Amino acid sequence: MVVNKPRDLTRQQLREVKLLLDNHGYSEAHLQSAVRNQTNKDIAASIIGHIRRAALGEALIPFEQRVAHAIDNIYTRHSWTSAQRKWLDRLAKQLVHEVIIDRDFVNNRFAEDGGAKRMDKVLGD
Repeated sequence: MVVNKPRDLTRQQLREVKLLLDNHGYSEAHLQSAVRNQTNKDIAASIIGHIRRAALGEALIPFEQRVAHAIDNIYTRHSWTSAQRKWLDRLAKQLVHEVIIDRDFVNNRFAEDGGAKRMDKVLGD
């Protein structure tokens, strides 16, 4: 239930989960220590996931799956050329690792492929 239907948990069930975690070495202090060791990317993805869940009532989905779902939606909304798909694939692969991709990032990461200027041209601005 915690994974699939967390909103259905009662307060008493949440207390039981907390006790169960505590008894198996996953105290709040240990969990907070693990969070401190996360990368900024992990933290950003987690925060975004929690906000979306709270605002939209969406289940928490791993970031990689969200990116894959988003790119699938993009592919179905337009007839893309192979060059355009290549750029979209590149961006999706980077998004899984970078979380935020801006023009400077594209220029640096894809300099050999023409950077943002080339991407804009291929994708039609």
